[in-house]
Amino acid sequence: MSASFRDALEEQASAFRTAAVDAGPDAPVPTCPGWDVTRLVRHLARVYAMVNLALELGPSDERPAPQSVPEDFDAAFDFWNQQLVEFTTALSTADPDRPVWSFFPGGTSSSWTRRMAHETAIHRLDAEHACGEHVRELLFDPEFAADGIDEMLSLLLPLADWSTREHSGRVLYHAADAGRAWLVTYRPGAAPEIGSPHDSALDATEVDATVAGTADAVYRKVWGRPSNASVSGDAVLAHVAAGR
Repeated sequence: MSASFRDALEEQASAFRTAAVDAGPDAPVPTCPGWDVTRLVRHLARVYAMVNLALELGPSDERPAPQSVPEDFDAAFDFWNQQLVEFTTALSTADPDRPVWSFFPGGTSSSWTRRMAHETAIHRLDAEHACGEHVRELLFDPEFAADGIDEMLSLLLPLADWSTREHSGRVLYHAADAGRAWLVTYRPGAAPEIGSPHDSALDATEVDATVAGTADAVYRKVWGRPSNASVSGDAVLAHVAAGR
């Protein structure tokens, strides 16, 4: 699986590079309100720089603090490219199962490969949207998109501070073309529970909301990007997970 994530990472990074250049440094990024492409590049560059430091640290070390990213677009782009090369080079020799620092449970170089493949894919999508009327048609591979849904719902969503949240109910996410589904159960003041509807005695008609469509559409929806996924039931509850 690590190899497929490395392939996906390289593919999405190449596409991000093309889209960012085509959009131009000052183009607004409609999917990230208030950002332009320069800020998008700087953000992704900083994430890569942080992860490169994380791969050198142990699980109990303090959160890495990467160096500042240049503010100039060309310099920031060069910095991102440098960090990308450093990351992919490190992955070529790293033990995929070695525990390293991460903000999520069970961080290894392999799990960071997965994390960065999806981080890059979503920001590649942002860069594509910044191209305006010249945006290229993009359809994420169903297996990759379904994994991105799983990462968001199963790994990242529970990490937020839920102590003051009052959400209550169940949301069913269904990526039809990938043959996968997730049941997210919200309770006030607690992190959501994520499982499979097939493992539950709950009848599908008892959910409070459903988000359904292709894996590509549901992937975009859970990351808070424009999507044609179908939402039924409690729309507010269905959008809790978006982009967390």
